[in-house]
Amino acid sequence: MSTTEVAPLTLAELDASRIRDVTAASIRAAMAQELELLRQQFAAGKPVDALLAERARIVDRLLRSLWHRFEMDRTPHALLAVGGYGRGELYPCSDVDIAIVLAAEPDAETRGRIEALLAFLFDIRLDIGHSVRTVAESADAACGDITIATALMEARLITGAVPVFRGLQQAVSPPRVWPVEEFFQAKLDEQRDRHAKADDAIQRLEPNVKESPGGLRDIQVIAWATNRHFQAPNLHGLVTNGFMTEQEFAALDAGRRFLAEIRCTLHFAAGRREDRLLFDFQKLVAAKFGYPEDGSNRPVEEFMKRYYRTVRELSLLNEMLLGLFQQAILEVGKPSLIEPINRRFQIHNNAIEATGQNVFIHRPTALLEVFYLLQRHPDIQGVRASTIRLIRENVHLIDQSFRDDIRAKSLFMEIFRQPRRVGNELQRMHRYGVLERYLPAFQKITGLMQFDLFHIYTVDEHVLFVIRNVRYCLFPERDAAVSQQCQQTIQRIPKLELLYLAALFHDIAKGRNGDHSKLGALEAIAFCKAHGLSHFDTQLVAWLVNHHLVMSLTAQRKDISDPAVIQEFADLVRDQVRLDYLYLLTVADIRGTNPQLWTTWKETLLNQLHRGTAAMLRRDIAREPFRAERMPDAKAAALELLAPSAFAEAEIRTIWNAVGEEYFYRHLPDEIAWHTAAILEHGVSITPLVRIRNFENRGGTSIFIYMANVDNLFANTAQVLDRLGLTIQDARIITTAGGYVLDTFIVLEAESGRPVEGHGRYEEIAQWLRSTLTTGRLPQPRLRPAARRLKHFSIPTEVEFSEQPGSPLTLMSVVATDRPGFLSIVGRAMQYCRVRLHNARIATFGERVEDSFYITDLDDVPVTDPEVRRCLIERIESALAQE
Repeated sequence: MSTTEVAPLTLAELDASRIRDVTAASIRAAMAQELELLRQQFAAGKPVDALLAERARIVDRLLRSLWHRFEMDRTPHALLAVGGYGRGELYPCSDVDIAIVLAAEPDAETRGRIEALLAFLFDIRLDIGHSVRTVAESADAACGDITIATALMEARLITGAVPVFRGLQQAVSPPRVWPVEEFFQAKLDEQRDRHAKADDAIQRLEPNVKESPGGLRDIQVIAWATNRHFQAPNLHGLVTNGFMTEQEFAALDAGRRFLAEIRCTLHFAAGRREDRLLFDFQKLVAAKFGYPEDGSNRPVEEFMKRYYRTVRELSLLNEMLLGLFQQAILEVGKPSLIEPINRRFQIHNNAIEATGQNVFIHRPTALLEVFYLLQRHPDIQGVRASTIRLIRENVHLIDQSFRDDIRAKSLFMEIFRQPRRVGNELQRMHRYGVLERYLPAFQKITGLMQFDLFHIYTVDEHVLFVIRNVRYCLFPERDAAVSQQCQQTIQRIPKLELLYLAALFHDIAKGRNGDHSKLGALEAIAFCKAHGLSHFDTQLVAWLVNHHLVMSLTAQRKDISDPAVIQEFADLVRDQVRLDYLYLLTVADIRGTNPQLWTTWKETLLNQLHRGTAAMLRRDIAREPFRAERMPDAKAAALELLAPSAFAEAEIRTIWNAVGEEYFYRHLPDEIAWHTAAILEHGVSITPLVRIRNFENRGGTSIFIYMANVDNLFANTAQVLDRLGLTIQDARIITTAGGYVLDTFIVLEAESGRPVEGHGRYEEIAQWLRSTLTTGRLPQPRLRPAARRLKHFSIPTEVEFSEQPGSPLTLMSVVATDRPGFLSIVGRAMQYCRVRLHNARIATFGERVEDSFYITDLDDVPVTDPEVRRCLIERIESALAQE
């Protein structure tokens, strides 16, 4: 076969007469040229459906020519397009799925041609997915794999033997392979599994426009069911067969085209198959849809709101239409089991159903009653599709007169007071559009995203996840992450509905100008008064909304080993009831913001603050006596733990006399005993002492370092831990009168957010710390997957100072964009400016770090000198600006 180069061609010119003499390189160039032309046409406004069809036609022409080039047209076999390509929808960088269907087992010559053809397709870099099977083998494969059956169901003949293609169609038809009932059930199960992997979250930070709930795959499930049940070639067949109204079809088709345009834009922008709406592309895609960049995040947030509302509508249509299919396919020929509930509703085959088409017109409050009845009847498994449609069509009846109706108010509050399905039914109310109609303030946060890494859900979805997380405290078997402390605390809550309302309103004022906590509290007060709650209950809900961030900030940014901090927080909460409410709301809020940011260390901090504040409230005494009790108690408990050892009490007390009183206030007895034994075992040595241990219920791994103080000790330690893939959660720095340091770091694995496990990992960390602190040699940094996201965010660096009443420490707060080596930079700045670090609280919120450093000068007095403060600010800001 000749490979003489010819003049550059377009793919349209590569017909059978010219294809034989064209090299793979020329075809690759022609393919790139065609793709660029499509990109230009798309940018100029070419409709997405026309673009996808044109891309499929271009590839069809190429494959027909190559079929001829490799003389496959002389064989009795067929070349088919399958999957999305079979539908004639080929996205710019999607795989080209083909099936070579054999009339019979090929001879050696034909098999050689097929292998040469496939090799050439790889040479020209056409991303193909392929199969080579006989008709019988194809049918067998389809029988065993629903994915193969679905792909072949959409097969389209590109070229080759028509009889073979017809034979395949017959062989994989519903009577022979995957009868309609089995096919539909398998597709339902596939969708449930896919949604479960996404935590059933429609509105994620970086959604997959194809696979996420409400995405293109959900639409395709409907299309597959339509094809299999009605043998209809497209979605409009649902209208023809009375399954869908023209209005519903218009909404479904408009949503499909919107997502398809986004997907095309992503492929062109990435230059590869990319179906995730990543931060890298969100601003670019937003501009494509008429939200041009203006220097703020507002355009991308407005675009994403449109995206989220579209997929929510598509998700509802998917639920309704699949429900109709279920009734028409799985229930056909089976007896209907109907049990009346009242005049408006009945249970029909385990699902609730309106008794007539005009139920909601005659009794609008039934739009809330349906969810209340779902709670009251745990045997009901869902809502009949016909009733979903009626709710969708009548949700506009929820207007101000509806909201003022005492029956509606009573029903809404009863939903919050039920012992079952509170979270589930609120989510269902949101899916069906009822919740935002009843609460106009909730409408404002529906689809509202925040362009950061801390909040991975939209505000509305986050709020409902918070309520779900509170409910999990009552049903811990549903969530292994629920702590015993949460389970015990929620049993003391007198009115759970107040906690749910606080969760509902805590972020309801996001996106407005002003403090969302204060504005949300005002919304909560108005709601509670309108719904007849007592003054006490109203004030409690408003207080929780107004202060819903305080406990998190106190636990993560302040030194909660200091009784003064506990006293200040106790003064705010005032009693155990409010403390318990706030604790449960705080835990649920953090876990519902970004599950990956919930760590055992944060859980430990909140639990410690909760217990410490409860103890303070019970004591009702001033700070100093409480503090004075702690040192002798800690020493006595540590001595008891050390009693089985061979160390003399005099040796122990010699160590303790050197460390100073503050050490005993900031460490627990088991830590003191561990440190003391380690120092005595280590003896006098120039080698740094490094010990690593996981304490039970402490939430992180403790790394203890004891050595003579040297320059940049904190900075070098922080850099080693960062490069080893660890995140520092807490640092306590003690310097003895003799110039030794006792540094304790609490760390977690950066990738998992969990404590360090395994003797080998302990040894790796300890060896690198000893080596670096002795020689300065650092380990190679580990790759951090978050780096891609971080580059899209820039938080202005802020360094602020404040005095701590009654304490010799100055609080230095640093807010900046997170990055590898951040703590090392701060540590080197403190060393340069001759400042001593005593304690550090590390708080990272997505891309934003808000770290607190408790410092003094080298004489252990507060850092009040303006020149020293200016030195710290300039060194930190300049170092971070260079990174």
